[in-house]
Amino acid sequence: MTRIELSTRIKGDIDTIFDLSRDIDFHMQTASHTQERAIGGTTSGLIGLNETVSWKGKHFGLWLNHTSKIVKLQRPYCFVDLMISGHFTYFVHKHEFQEVGDNVIMKDELLYKVPYGFLGRLLDRLLLKKHLTRFLEHRNKQLKKKIESTSFSAFQVQTTSLEQASA
Repeated sequence: MTRIELSTRIKGDIDTIFDLSRDIDFHMQTASHTQERAIGGTTSGLIGLNETVSWKGKHFGLWLNHTSKIVKLQRPYCFVDLMISGHFTYFVHKHEFQEVGDNVIMKDELLYKVPYGFLGRLLDRLLLKKHLTRFLEHRNKQLKKKIESTSFSAFQVQTTSLEQASA
């Protein structure tokens, strides 16, 4: 079993960060380098508890499909997606969010197991773990950049103000 753990500090609102983290459209924007597209299940907007999404993307020059289900969601602190079909024998991605002052610590824990015995483990050690780590780091940097951008923050403040005024 391989484990990847990342921690990203983001200056912003926990609810906004949580929602952007499960936004299918944002994921497709940040994964454009792999031509990743949602092709089944929830294909746009926010994915919720017990919903699935099927992805098709190009990794290592091959078109691969991966379907995940949100098996746990505790807004705005945690959600977990579990692979229900794909090229791994096991794949679970836990997303956790913790407020620390005016920052949020976003933690990713990805656990997966590859098929093909010794050869699979060798490829994982040489290529796959680095590829998945870079993929997650890129996504997290893009999320941080968007949340911390002045225009996005201003939009969020305006939207929140309008929601409170109509309540």
